[in-house]
Amino acid sequence: MSRTLIPLQVSDTSTFAKALRAQLVAHQGLPSHLQMLNMVAKAAGHGNMQALRARAELNSAIIRVDEEDIISKRPEAVDEKHIERVVRCFDDSRSLLRWPSRRSDQILVLWILWSQMPASVAMSERDVSGLLQEKHLFGDHALLRRELYELGLVTRTRDGSVYRRVEQPVAMNLASALRRLASR
Repeated sequence: MSRTLIPLQVSDTSTFAKALRAQLVAHQGLPSHLQMLNMVAKAAGHGNMQALRARAELNSAIIRVDEEDIISKRPEAVDEKHIERVVRCFDDSRSLLRWPSRRSDQILVLWILWSQMPASVAMSERDVSGLLQEKHLFGDHALLRRELYELGLVTRTRDGSVYRRVEQPVAMNLASALRRLASR
């Protein structure tokens, strides 16, 4: 099972330790794993572990990744055949000509589209659709928008009105694919 890392930062370790100790003394017996997590979160000044997790998820989109940074990094192992298949899906102006049939190709295509979205900018659904319509030629921007969301490359509000690119470490073959597209 994969884990989501949730950073914990306390401004004063002594106050944190005193608050945690007070909760442990007041608790009957040995706390369960979840009870202990909630105690740690409360001692750090959060309501509970769920509130700490929500704050961590909210703050996770701080790292910025620019396309130039991606291109300058050399991945360790590059699948040249995979990259060539994906690059053939784009024309010289980086517009997506067709939706690839292989899932691995689709994912790299989505990463390339992700790299062309503005970082740290809240965009309306109409803006995202407009951007994606400019970036593809097969007429299904809703498919691309939905796939970007389902892959976790963008987030959206519950009603789908505001989208934001999720900043994260990039896919291994993305830098090579972007270099190949830029050299056309």
